[in-house]
Amino acid sequence: MSKPCIICVAITGSLPRKSDNPAVPVTVAEQIESAQAAFEAGAAIVHAHVRDADQNPTSDPERFARLKEGVVKYCPGMVVQFSTGGRAASGKDRGGMLSLRPDMASLAVGSNNFPTRVYENPPDLVDWLAGEMRAHAVKPEIEAFDLSHIFKAAEMNADGRIPGNVYVQFVMGVKNAMPADRAVFDFYIETTKRLMPGAEWCAAGIGANQIVLNEWVVAAGGHARTGLEDNVRLDRNTLAPSNAALVKRVVELCHNHDRPVATPAEARAILGLRPIAQAQPARVG
Repeated sequence: MSKPCIICVAITGSLPRKSDNPAVPVTVAEQIESAQAAFEAGAAIVHAHVRDADQNPTSDPERFARLKEGVVKYCPGMVVQFSTGGRAASGKDRGGMLSLRPDMASLAVGSNNFPTRVYENPPDLVDWLAGEMRAHAVKPEIEAFDLSHIFKAAEMNADGRIPGNVYVQFVMGVKNAMPADRAVFDFYIETTKRLMPGAEWCAAGIGANQIVLNEWVVAAGGHARTGLEDNVRLDRNTLAPSNAALVKRVVELCHNHDRPVATPAEARAILGLRPIAQAQPARVG
């Protein structure tokens, strides 16, 4: 049997708003409901951001705690991954929710350009976030927006700042960053395997590139990310009705390529995470 494909659903993000697509879940209750539907459709990981009452991104630990509590309750075993991205907060506030002990958290190990700004990830902040993840037994997902980020992850893995087998996500299609280029994608895979032989890898395509990267990943034996954070449409003319609808597209690709869809228990085993029975409840403070 071929390797199970872990599907991650990025349900909300920092940018999409109800005006872009009414299906974008912004309240904690909406996020829990959307995560549950995506879980039932086949997603094993939920990548989570939270919003304030005005739909703006925030790193409020209390909101993250309520979201985690709901996902644990209604999506048994689903891997909870918090975002430490820089749109919701700056400096160490970006990691203020890590004490809640999610299973995973995103970790950008270098800076790069975004459409209208620089996504700043200075070395001292990267080291602090990685240290907080180690302290709270949170597995990083390395967000590789550039080839140099794969090399940096390998360096941090070698010196123990990122312990164990690394999980790398190639992010492609962000304007002013790495485009969705097949030759680069293939080189990312080979470079990751060469530098970190035990690493697992996945990829995210932004906008119309989402389904393109989903196809490449499933065919190449990696893991897939989908969701309204990265893409609010099914196609140029059709808004995605839900996160679950985007997950179902990846499930169909898995069936087409004879890839079983990973269960939460299988995803935890592949990624070296706490078994379901040991998953930690959310704690504030």
